[in-house]
Amino acid sequence: MVSSPRWTGSDAALRAVQVAFDVEKQVIDAVRYAALEQQVSTSDQIRLILGLPVTSKPVRPRLTVTLSDADYAILAERFGVPADDKRKIKEALHDALIRFAQTRQQDA
Repeated sequence: MVSSPRWTGSDAALRAVQVAFDVEKQVIDAVRYAALEQQVSTSDQIRLILGLPVTSKPVRPRLTVTLSDADYAILAERFGVPADDKRKIKEALHDALIRFAQTRQQDA
């Protein structure tokens, strides 16, 4: 069977298998801290530790969280904004994260 040129580049990705490691918390923490220090993903850090090539492109640093409609309602009340104004809620969350980081730096 001949592959479509469109899918040829994904052949290697289709053969890749994700591997999970059940290790103690101290190992997980060590890998996560090293990844943070190197500003790479934990997956890339594991590849570096194992001497494998790292091909990840630098990505825009960002944090993500999944919010349900109930979460938005709680946050709207907390920040005193309308529950349907998700943009305002996101701005309030952004400010809260900045305040958190500033507080952590002051405490360090």
